[in-house]
Amino acid sequence: MSRTPANSSRVVVIGAGIVGCSLADELTARGWTDVTVLEQGPLPAPGGSTSHAPGLVFQTGPSKTMTEFAAYTVRKFGSLEADGLPCFHPVGGLEVATTEARWADLHRKAGLAASWGVRGELLTPRQCKQLWPMLDETRLHGGFHTPDDGLARATLACRAQMERAARHGARFLERHTVTGIEREDGRVTGVRTDRGTFPADHVVSAAGFWGPVIGAMAGVDVPLLPLAHQYATTEPLPELAGVNDPRTEASRPILRFQDRDLYFREHTDRIGIGSYAHRPMPVDPFTVPAFDEAPVMPSSLPFTEDDFAPSWQDSVTLLPALGASRVAEGFNGVFSFTPDGMPVLGESRELRGFWLAEAVWVTHSAGVAKAVAEWMTDGRPTTDIHECDLYRFEDAQRSPAYIADRGAQNFIEVYDVIHPLQPMEQPRPLRTSPFHARQQQLGAYFLESGGWERPHWYEANAPLAEGLRLPERDAWSARYWSPIAAAEARATRERVALYDMTPLRRLEVTGPGALDFLDRMTTNNLRKRPGAVTYTLLLDESGGIRSDLTVARLAPDRFQVGANSPADLDWLLRHAPDGVEVRDITSGTCCIGVWGPLARDLVQPLARDDFSHEGFGYFRARRTHLGHVPVTAMRLSYVGELGWELYTTADLGLRLWDTLWEAGRGLGVIAAGRSAFNSLRLEKGYRAWGADMTAEHDPYEAGVGFAVRADKEFVGRAALDANRPLTRKLTALLLDDPAANVLGKEPVYLDGVPAGYVTSASYGYTLGRCVAYAWLPPLATGTGVHIEYFGEKVPATVAEEPLFDPKMTRIRR
Repeated sequence: MSRTPANSSRVVVIGAGIVGCSLADELTARGWTDVTVLEQGPLPAPGGSTSHAPGLVFQTGPSKTMTEFAAYTVRKFGSLEADGLPCFHPVGGLEVATTEARWADLHRKAGLAASWGVRGELLTPRQCKQLWPMLDETRLHGGFHTPDDGLARATLACRAQMERAARHGARFLERHTVTGIEREDGRVTGVRTDRGTFPADHVVSAAGFWGPVIGAMAGVDVPLLPLAHQYATTEPLPELAGVNDPRTEASRPILRFQDRDLYFREHTDRIGIGSYAHRPMPVDPFTVPAFDEAPVMPSSLPFTEDDFAPSWQDSVTLLPALGASRVAEGFNGVFSFTPDGMPVLGESRELRGFWLAEAVWVTHSAGVAKAVAEWMTDGRPTTDIHECDLYRFEDAQRSPAYIADRGAQNFIEVYDVIHPLQPMEQPRPLRTSPFHARQQQLGAYFLESGGWERPHWYEANAPLAEGLRLPERDAWSARYWSPIAAAEARATRERVALYDMTPLRRLEVTGPGALDFLDRMTTNNLRKRPGAVTYTLLLDESGGIRSDLTVARLAPDRFQVGANSPADLDWLLRHAPDGVEVRDITSGTCCIGVWGPLARDLVQPLARDDFSHEGFGYFRARRTHLGHVPVTAMRLSYVGELGWELYTTADLGLRLWDTLWEAGRGLGVIAAGRSAFNSLRLEKGYRAWGADMTAEHDPYEAGVGFAVRADKEFVGRAALDANRPLTRKLTALLLDDPAANVLGKEPVYLDGVPAGYVTSASYGYTLGRCVAYAWLPPLATGTGVHIEYFGEKVPATVAEEPLFDPKMTRIRR
């Protein structure tokens, strides 16, 4: 990461919308005062998405990171004023349910609010009508009220932050159209405009839906799709006459009718209506007219009445008083969507000093700006941003066609009830392992992640599930689940199973300095003889867990690294010295996990090498052959059973599968899916990075301190040496009721008060209980807590780790 001392770094921010203005304010507050913000339109309303934004701020969502960004935006804008008016008006938020499914989802959302520390309350239909008298309460099942949400006045917030940043040294230049990005030796050096060139050590693209245009100038892909979104305003309504102060415009909560993809807010005596119910309307950012050439402004396109007509009827259904009114005016406003609906943040590796702060809505703007400013000035944000990282996308997810397909789908799904396991529908299949044809023959039920088709269970194993006694599941936890998963878990514990581990990322690190490099970057001791495999961690400078890795030393100067995301590759590439090559080999290779008490009986007859415990120890690797297939075999287990990960090239993958399958017939081998895998790994207490632990957590809190060597230097070591007191801990919980299930992100209550949240959970078929891991204050084993699941407080108990096979006898045999 590039860091420049305060007061000596020249920063140019492209775009004076809400993100650019917020970032200038955050940077100057941290002492970086040489900040220039360039804007192609007039200030303070230059015509981008900020200029037409209705300003809704709903803090609660499934992402803890995005909720934190929104919460900071509420706090910051609530402290700002312009023209004597606050920049945030806390009228609250109200989401209403007109279906049973939505009402259940609002209970889940209330749980998310409690998990992330947002005040919220479920309301009866009558209580909803008290907040919004125009509602037809007979259509409601209930609502969810968040009193601290409200309306952000985006243009006022821009002005307030511009003025404060200007007092600290920043300058804001309107009507400067960027025409190019200057660079030299892989670093940004300045920004060209139609009115001159501006030297810079850092350039931040905060250009909104013009982000791809600026990115193209810098040679940096920006995975973003601009889409038009309809917004209409009614005629004056008698029901609102004299209700609202014209200066504050609204007094009632912003209202969301998500069952029909609608939201409403007051404009003094009118109501504004936003709709996501219409067809996706993609916009080419390279053809958007300049401010002076646009009929209204660049982000405001003509209103298409036919698209809005169904939404108007739905609005009248919910708010019958609108039947006597009509749409007075409307427009189709342009804003940004990404393949996963999250922002795109971070510094380009290819062009150092060029940063992105794109696909950010007003809701999260100040929080994002704070994170990016911290990143630029301190080297890391204090909020975990792995969900927003520029390098989170796979190469297959960066094609223009993929960005267009997924961006449009995310628009459609903005207000949908999305299950945590729900896969995207298109484009599929995109990435398949060499075993895909065999998996289809076995009736694999595929879900998707990172573009990969991942079997979650196999219908061929249905007979194994007959006669299993399993508690009945509720409708939510039964989605994307089958009792076959229990049978596959049992077969793994009792016999042997094949798991497709191909989607796990594999990196190859080579060169004469590879050992020194990896040893410096990771926490555990890698100075072992070739053939050793080590579980270790990647930390940032403040001791946060960027990732966890398995590192196999295959030769003195060659290592195979099992990693988590494309961001791991980016991190290593940024730090790799000359002479060390870091290469992603995932797509050219494949992996089968062979696990279970009969795993040795399966693989040993296929090999001439010794696969005994004495001849092939735990956490060891070797190059060998299984039948006709050359493999790299690693004795690892993520399910708590004896076994190996077997790697080969993609062209030989199908032969490897068939070889193992044929050899295992007499042993009762099965293919098993991710559903069983997740259950088994949680019983064993194996952490999943990105869910159970992130850069917000240190190794000791997360229970992986065993992977930290105190006698070596590594990135983040100094921060760990600070000996911070343990105030929270990743804690294993067993639900008391054998029939109860939770899925993750639910709030955990201690003595009736929210004390933490669930990270990941699955039914433990071996234990006969649902296993949940949660971030909680340090608690003694046996302590009782409650997990809120759809409004019900489910009792659970703190359990001793590991829950299954604590002496490791099943793995080390």
